[in-house]
Amino acid sequence: MLTTREELDDRLPGAARAWLDEALAEAAHAADRPDTGTPDRPDTGNPPWETRFASAGRHCGPEHADAVRALLLIEARPAAPDLARLYAQGTAAERRAVLLTLHRLDLGSAALTLVEDALRTNDTRLVAAAVGPYAAAHLDAHGWRHAILKCLFTEVPVEAVAALADRARGDAELARMLHDFAAERTAAGRPVPADLRTVLALTATPAAAPTEES
Repeated sequence: MLTTREELDDRLPGAARAWLDEALAEAAHAADRPDTGTPDRPDTGNPPWETRFASAGRHCGPEHADAVRALLLIEARPAAPDLARLYAQGTAAERRAVLLTLHRLDLGSAALTLVEDALRTNDTRLVAAAVGPYAAAHLDAHGWRHAILKCLFTEVPVEAVAALADRARGDAELARMLHDFAAERTAAGRPVPADLRTVLALTATPAAAPTEES
């Protein structure tokens, strides 16, 4: 769970708190004025808060960078194309912060491409961030099942997967894929991850029966 603003105020030194106040003000200004360019005076650069986003670790400490970046994103409310650009241009740490904040940005399914990109990598930090609440809400069954296999393959603990029990419950296709994965590992002389058994047990739980509407 990301650190809240109140917790940050308690933990950050005075200079860092002042920097964060200014950064959040710039992000709020960008949210109030999403279109800064005009036909005769086009916008010539990215908004200042994006520079703050990149330098959050340097000013507030790497241990608080995810939380600071999340607050900036929530305050700035970037549109999906701007968020995609920020993600594409960012470091792994900046991309992780974007992924961790997606479920709080009211983007619908427009940011799924970012989750899919992260799941194509073998960076465990990005994979773990990609399988959070946003993926649980928006990945289709096929994509979600492969996200589970990606976690197993990269040894990302499945406890990172949001809504795991709910989505795995009664999923016979996921169970088949897990059996196949285990068989491949065994044939190759490699150990079967303990987390695979955890997920497999969840698939054996019957799905909830639909209730009749009164």
